[in-house]
Amino acid sequence: MRIASAFVAGGLVLGAAACGEAPDDDNDAGGTGGKKYSACMVTDVGGIDDKSFNTSAWKGLQEAQKENGDIDIKNVQSKAEADYEVNLTGFVNQKCDFILAVGGLMEKATKKAAEANPNQQFAIVDANPGVGNVYPMQFDTAQAAFQAGYLAAGMSKSGKVGTYGGLPIPPVTIFMDGFADGVAYYNKAKSKNVQVLGWDKAAQKGSFTNDFVKQDEGKKVSDALVAQGADIIMPVAGGSGLGTTAAAKASGGKYSVVWVDVDGCESTPDCSAIVTTVVKNIPEAVKEAVLKAAGGEKLQATPGFVGTLANSGVSIAPYHDFDSKVPADLKAEVEKIKADIAAGTVTVTSKAQPTK
Repeated sequence: MRIASAFVAGGLVLGAAACGEAPDDDNDAGGTGGKKYSACMVTDVGGIDDKSFNTSAWKGLQEAQKENGDIDIKNVQSKAEADYEVNLTGFVNQKCDFILAVGGLMEKATKKAAEANPNQQFAIVDANPGVGNVYPMQFDTAQAAFQAGYLAAGMSKSGKVGTYGGLPIPPVTIFMDGFADGVAYYNKAKSKNVQVLGWDKAAQKGSFTNDFVKQDEGKKVSDALVAQGADIIMPVAGGSGLGTTAAAKASGGKYSVVWVDVDGCESTPDCSAIVTTVVKNIPEAVKEAVLKAAGGEKLQATPGFVGTLANSGVSIAPYHDFDSKVPADLKAEVEKIKADIAAGTVTVTSKAQPTK
């Protein structure tokens, strides 16, 4: 979640900016022979293989194509922020029916492209530019991160847990807010004092890699948190967080990780170090949006889509290798928190929450 130096459409070679990679096409599904509906995705700088939100958005397009073989899909990967608007405009020029931008970093470029092309259907993950022809898909991940914070507090042996982000932007800090509040909720319920390192919710200040790709930056930040005593860490930094999962796996159990976005046991090689994942169900949201649009439905900017625990738009993943290590009573408490949040009896707040 780049434009090729050239692409072929209808037998004509059309010039495009040489700032990115060639689009990946995935057009093998069998269709009905009807008119093709083109769904085109622009990644942010994290790239298609970030094991995070870009990967999961592409999965949503692939699943939509499997269900409707008349949907053609392609993606272009942005190498730098300067690519965003160019890549979006490139897909407009290719006459893509549906153009998906992935990530909060793309909000400004998507707004500009959408305002310049009011008849074009755009969609975006993790942002809401507030433009009528952009369908926003946002996720109240604070809710599921609250569960993960409670779980981490209950699992910590050192009494210290940590979190860090890629950049201090709403799609990142929303996880950190929920995590910190979940720890606080555990402390209140159990009369404990588990500390959260790396994030101060009240001050909205904490530890960041300032990058979503470089694994050494993620490892550097988490090493500092471990040095301060944290034995469970939640990176919210895309591919940079893989530096933390790899180091945790190599630590021989010294510390473990809460992953985000996509179940880490399905998306990383470091399952043995991952307690759980705060999941955004981006694939399902993207799939449903594309299928509706391909079926002729105009996707409205208001209300858009907001994923919650109640509608399964966010969740925590199974415990996988940690299943036998998480006490039954703690599992039950985490499940009860889910029910209480979904029912509204426990309220989770974050300045970064999307409006419903």
